[in-house]
Amino acid sequence: MHTVPPPLTTYYSAVPTKMDSTQTFQVLNRGPGHAARLVFFVVLSFLLMFVDTRYRYLESSRSALSMLVSPIQRLATLPNSLWQQASDFFVTQSSLLDENNALRLQREKDAAQLIQSQSLLQENQQLRLLLALQQHTPFASQFAEIVYAERDIFKRKVLINKGSYSDIQPGQVVMDDKGIVGQITRVYPWLSEVTLITEKDHAVPVQVLRSGLRSVAFGAGDTSQLSLRYMPVSTDIQNGDVLITSGIDGLYPPGIPVAKVEKIERDAAYPFAQIICLPLGGVDKHKQLLVLSAMPRLPERPAADPAPATGKTKVKKAEVH
Repeated sequence: MHTVPPPLTTYYSAVPTKMDSTQTFQVLNRGPGHAARLVFFVVLSFLLMFVDTRYRYLESSRSALSMLVSPIQRLATLPNSLWQQASDFFVTQSSLLDENNALRLQREKDAAQLIQSQSLLQENQQLRLLLALQQHTPFASQFAEIVYAERDIFKRKVLINKGSYSDIQPGQVVMDDKGIVGQITRVYPWLSEVTLITEKDHAVPVQVLRSGLRSVAFGAGDTSQLSLRYMPVSTDIQNGDVLITSGIDGLYPPGIPVAKVEKIERDAAYPFAQIICLPLGGVDKHKQLLVLSAMPRLPERPAADPAPATGKTKVKKAEVH
């Protein structure tokens, strides 16, 4: 006897048409549990660690993975690296600027100290030369230092730090290690005025060392020139001749260098030659000088003969007699 199957609508009504969220999660959650998975991965990790440590099977795999991961690591660290480089650049630039300023200030200080050291070295050398000259000169002398210079550019005068309290007298000669510088012309208690040999029309009796020719050197008002006046064109004098003091005036000791002949102009149309000389002493160079003692006093000049009497006076005298 055949049974009649139920209609299809009965099957469709028995199957649920819509699954809720709980049923969906249960369907998708099929498989091992969380604990089983944890145990599996732990065992797998230990196994891989043992195999890697024991047999070194994973070296090639690690190298390949490092090559694949390296660009990603660099890309990940790129922002931090760029930030660090930028920070280092600005910090380095700031420190370099500060260091540069500090070095510039130190260089200026060192330059000032170097100039001062060179000045002291030159002054020390000048004092040594003056000391050696003082020991060899036959005249008594004492050291002096220039403290003031004449403000008038047309006057060649300086003031030294020795005066009447140091037994300085007018007329004493002032020189350096090279030659004559000037002469004491005015004395104060603690200062003395020195007129340089280059003062205009200041005269110094000189003698040509080569030939013994005597003359007078006059100042030209310029610190670098002296002149020999009223020398005939045929005078035996040459370029390079050294002029020394002759000592015939009673003021300048004999034999002290004064100047050197620099230029000679001879013109037959004029009776005298034009002779320009350069002073050997540092008239405008050094601060330390040597003041020579005064020369012994010379005998007084003899009195001039009385003027001859006129004819009328003789006649009158004759008439009286």
